[in-house]
Amino acid sequence: MNFSKTITDWYRTYKRDLPWRKTTDPYCIWLSEIMLQQTRVEQGLPYYLKFTAAYPTVFDLAAAPEDEVLKLWQGLGYYSRARNLHHTARYVAEELGGRFPSSYKELLKLKGIGDYTASAIASISFNEAAAVVDGNVYRVLSRYFGVAIPVNASEGVKYFKELAGELIDRQDPATFNQAIMEFGAIQCSPRAPKCHECPLNDGCVALRDDKVQQLPVKIRKNSIRHRYFHYLVIEHDEYTVLQQRKHKDIWQHLYEFPLIEADGPLDKSDIEHHKEFRKLVGDSPFRLEQYGETVIHKLSHQHIHASFWVVYPGDPVNGTVRKSEVGAYPVPVLIANFVREYEF
Repeated sequence: MNFSKTITDWYRTYKRDLPWRKTTDPYCIWLSEIMLQQTRVEQGLPYYLKFTAAYPTVFDLAAAPEDEVLKLWQGLGYYSRARNLHHTARYVAEELGGRFPSSYKELLKLKGIGDYTASAIASISFNEAAAVVDGNVYRVLSRYFGVAIPVNASEGVKYFKELAGELIDRQDPATFNQAIMEFGAIQCSPRAPKCHECPLNDGCVALRDDKVQQLPVKIRKNSIRHRYFHYLVIEHDEYTVLQQRKHKDIWQHLYEFPLIEADGPLDKSDIEHHKEFRKLVGDSPFRLEQYGETVIHKLSHQHIHASFWVVYPGDPVNGTVRKSEVGAYPVPVLIANFVREYEF
């Protein structure tokens, strides 16, 4: 059986109708690949359409303010992708005259572009035989060839990259790369692969040895980190307070309410006597109420235990914004959900 031909024949019949498959423009391929990192196609597609409508070219994206880009990205998560996207757009527009590098090695030099994205752009836009290896590809290759090397270990990364490089169709690398990714997403899916109607089932080692659910192998990662966020929601006439996250941490450059991060839950008295609360309110008389229950917001490697405390100060506080304008700021989904429920 010709593995590559079988995969590409399947793709031509069953591929999904997606907008970035109708172009070889490196700008569009780059946008789609950055958005689909750790994101399902169903979730990423609306964002791709919004971005290409708002920023039809790399020059349009480069000229946009960062806050605007982050706002449009809001809800897609992993916000460092959006910041890197904006940075690279500016570099390509201002330093490269709007032309993306045409080779895998040169693409790798751009901020936010790693092995997978560089391979995708190089193959789809410039017909370079650079093999893509993502979660879908790991799954297809590990199952079909019965490879139990952990895919998230350095040995596994190297092995599967070399294997994909041997299998790629050098005459049509763009189709092969898209085909094997699509095959992993639809046919050889993580939990419910369609093994008995699979065109590769005659040669699949995992199916033969009843190891489909055991492959691919992944090394278990570190335990989840738990963080306790206590947000201070200012209510003073028509104003509240938002602050931008500056430090290198989750949600960098996004906006949120003034925050007290603690080692665990805090009660009303703890909040009232906390130095960050006193810094915000000063000597003003105030009323403090907790809004709702603590919310657990789950990220990939940490869980945020968020509590919202509504503060009614007797005097104005610094850094106020109109409550009616809160929706215009780029905020984490956690804050966006609160704003929607609280009805600012």
